[in-house]
Amino acid sequence: MLVLSHKIQIKNSTVKQEQYFRQACGTSRFAYNWGLAEWKRQYEAGLKPTALEIKKVFNAIKPVDFPWVFNVTKCAAEQAFSDLGSAFKRFFKHVAGYPRFKKKGRNDSFYLSNEQFKLSENRIKIPKLGWVKLTESLRFSGKILSATVSRIADKWFVSLTVQMETTPVKVSENQADAVGVDLGIKNLATLSNGETIEGRKPLNKLTHRLARLQRKQSKCSKGSKRYERQKLKISRLHYRIRCIRQDGLHKLTHYLCQGFKVVCIEDLNVKGMLKNHRLAKAISDMGFYEFKWQLKYKATLFGNWISTVSKWFPSSKTCSNCGHKKEQLKLSELITVRNVI
Repeated sequence: MLVLSHKIQIKNSTVKQEQYFRQACGTSRFAYNWGLAEWKRQYEAGLKPTALEIKKVFNAIKPVDFPWVFNVTKCAAEQAFSDLGSAFKRFFKHVAGYPRFKKKGRNDSFYLSNEQFKLSENRIKIPKLGWVKLTESLRFSGKILSATVSRIADKWFVSLTVQMETTPVKVSENQADAVGVDLGIKNLATLSNGETIEGRKPLNKLTHRLARLQRKQSKCSKGSKRYERQKLKISRLHYRIRCIRQDGLHKLTHYLCQGFKVVCIEDLNVKGMLKNHRLAKAISDMGFYEFKWQLKYKATLFGNWISTVSKWFPSSKTCSNCGHKKEQLKLSELITVRNVI
């Protein structure tokens, strides 16, 4: 089984629909923040709080104290407590930091369980709202598990999670046996067959435009209409940067899975690499982690085999033609030496 999500933009949302989306996002955010505050209060009182107990308290008082939560789907508030419980589980396992309060305008979204909505071609029916048009129909076939409505800049999206059967997609008969991939910050990928794929570097190319918009925003009064207009322009530019980066990564990973049976990649410690303040921006602009994630799930779809090479293997120092290993490697040479399978 393979679980994938298809994110589809909502088409020409009306004023009524946007008002509902914002209210549902606000309900989800309020429930999460209320639950976090209640968790802190119970802990300071010497109790051992759980997300389920806090949810029961909220459900008991919401008809009187928070009647407006019934204006939107019940999932908006209920899922917030599940998210809070997951956040504390990650905190106790030392995977993430202590949960923080959510802020309006940042990662606005709300959840829908599979029994709370209906899907018909390029439309989705949301409780207490009705049918909403989508820009395209669902591309994946399988059991629909859930949906998440979210906002990016001034656009609204529906992310549909689907459980799929792992039946390999048909590929070309001219597939090569294997290829090694070495990621870099000048060229996105250098293949063991001598081919190089140049990175898009959208953040680097649009940095001056982003800085100009941010300077203009800094001169506006916070909370004013001009400030909000500049904030929207910055959000749109960030969305464009993200789309350019993901488009390049999707094309590269699709090419590797279509053209080669075995793909060898290095087990990079991306989190550790980002601690280097000289290279963090360039590494983030390339999207190393996103590349690895896309390659893994597409390999499952296409029936490829992914071989992960140890991070200590000197792939960049070893020449693919003669096998010579360089002891010292300059930063400018990191992308000139190709990987070895």
